[in-house]
Amino acid sequence: MADDPTVANAPHVALMPVVAGALVDAAGRVLLQRRPPGKQLADLWEFPGGKVEPGETPEAALVRELAEELAIRVDPAALTAVTFASAGLGDRHLLLLLYVVRAWQGTPQPLEASALAWVRPADMAALPMPPADVPLVAMLCRLDGFDG
Repeated sequence: MADDPTVANAPHVALMPVVAGALVDAAGRVLLQRRPPGKQLADLWEFPGGKVEPGETPEAALVRELAEELAIRVDPAALTAVTFASAGLGDRHLLLLLYVVRAWQGTPQPLEASALAWVRPADMAALPMPPADVPLVAMLCRLDGFDG
């Protein structure tokens, strides 16, 4: 592959790893948060999460992000990796890793969002979401254990 001219001549794109959590309640609904006004992609509904910091594992990043965004505590052992999405963002490339979370401590609070909503995966297609989140919804709809 190193001799492949298409690979050798490809422009360098910085990879931006991002993690997201699909918190699932007993009814099979998933928690979404609404991006606040003034932020990029404002008012879109998204899975909570954020960037993986240098030297951080994806699981540690998600545990940290859920604490910062929702004021909940999650054991890394409660995270189940389910799928990912990949999308170009100009000079960066987003790699969005989705984990299902079925156990946490505390009640989710919208610390960095304008609102929270518990939504069945089948109903998420009707909500405005960032483009990278859309393929994640399709995967959630195919998983067992979701009502709707």
